[in-house]
Amino acid sequence: MDSWMIDVIWILGAVGLVVLNGFFVAAEFALVKVRAGKLAEAARLGKPFAKTAQWVMFRLDKALSACQLGITLASLGLGWVGEPAVARLLQPLLHGIGIKSSVVVHTLAFIVGFTIITASHLVIGEQAPKIYAIRKPGITLRWCALPLKWFYLVSYPFLLLLNATTMRILRRFGIASASEHDAPHSEEEIRGLLSQAHSHGDLTRAEHSLLDAVFEFDDTTCRRIMVPRVDVAFIDQTKSVADALDVFRKCKHTRLPLCEGAIDNVLGFVHIKDLLLVPEGKDPDFQKLCRPPRYVPETMILSKLLNLFRGSRQHLAFVQDEHGGISGIVTMEDVLERLVGEVQDEFDDETPVVVPDGSGSFLVQGSALLEEVNKAIGLELVSAEVDTLAGLVSEQLGRMVVQGDRIEFDGAIAEVVKVKRFRADLVRVSVADASAAESDSTQE
Repeated sequence: MDSWMIDVIWILGAVGLVVLNGFFVAAEFALVKVRAGKLAEAARLGKPFAKTAQWVMFRLDKALSACQLGITLASLGLGWVGEPAVARLLQPLLHGIGIKSSVVVHTLAFIVGFTIITASHLVIGEQAPKIYAIRKPGITLRWCALPLKWFYLVSYPFLLLLNATTMRILRRFGIASASEHDAPHSEEEIRGLLSQAHSHGDLTRAEHSLLDAVFEFDDTTCRRIMVPRVDVAFIDQTKSVADALDVFRKCKHTRLPLCEGAIDNVLGFVHIKDLLLVPEGKDPDFQKLCRPPRYVPETMILSKLLNLFRGSRQHLAFVQDEHGGISGIVTMEDVLERLVGEVQDEFDDETPVVVPDGSGSFLVQGSALLEEVNKAIGLELVSAEVDTLAGLVSEQLGRMVVQGDRIEFDGAIAEVVKVKRFRADLVRVSVADASAAESDSTQE
């Protein structure tokens, strides 16, 4: 065989091994990045090799092992063939420019050949196919599926031996043989993926907020969303019907608790629609119109409360503390707002819980949850005993709250602006960092 034909065979072998390495790299990253739902949709639409790609995806661990085996064999083969192939081409060129020393010729041929093969291996055999597979995993896996399946079947006995040996070694170190690819994502990982999808524009702000709220939904208890007893409007069955109707007109709610003297003596609740069914000119009997009360503990999680509302066809429940007393009420609207945010109807006239009040200063409703305050202002207020800012103020003072009280928190100062029923109803929170920054800029 002619010398030039041998040189061509060596070069073609090197190029083929670089391409083969790139094939296995692309297949591996496509297997890791592709989503089973995308493959199922492609198979349903009859796209080429989609079912073969599903077959490979179903055998993910062994398919990845096959890719690793292919990459290893291609890299070893390239190291054996590539450098000599380039060196054979360079030797005549070096002789042509007057370099006759065999030691110098072999050294320069090795250096240049090693550099060219390494660069080709990294760019064509590694980086380019990897990036392409990451950006287009579906189409990459479909076009790699059939050759990969053939290689998988041919190398299957060897893969079994490799996997068995690997598992035996891992068990020596106390590591279970469960597949890492079968391990489910944790909540933190899923939320991280959602944040990435939002930052890349795959999820809108509303979609991201809604999905993020779902994860917190089952960690939230009734106590954190209830209307506290001091804010609950109720009908006193000892009063006249006119007085009861006046309560409905003032609060503009559709359901009101029916009590005997105080909120602790609950008889049930009355719906405004029941009053509309009473014949005109006849005084309604509130006790007959009263619907039976439903009680839930403060510690009930919202998913159970939602199922309770759906099963009982009642949208109001009385929240009991650990001593059996009524600590507040909770409605279906309170539950849904935890998922989708504040929902106001034509009669709601609610102000935001946090309102800016100058540079570094905010007016905060005392009923605001600590997590809402932290998120809006950027603080880290925490307490194991209370959930609201008013509760934290009372806890820090250790006495009854009066207007003008000031409390220093970590990074902020709170001043009680308004007191209602012995609790802080409105608090001015001044962020210390912002105040200091403003003072420094004024001095300059």
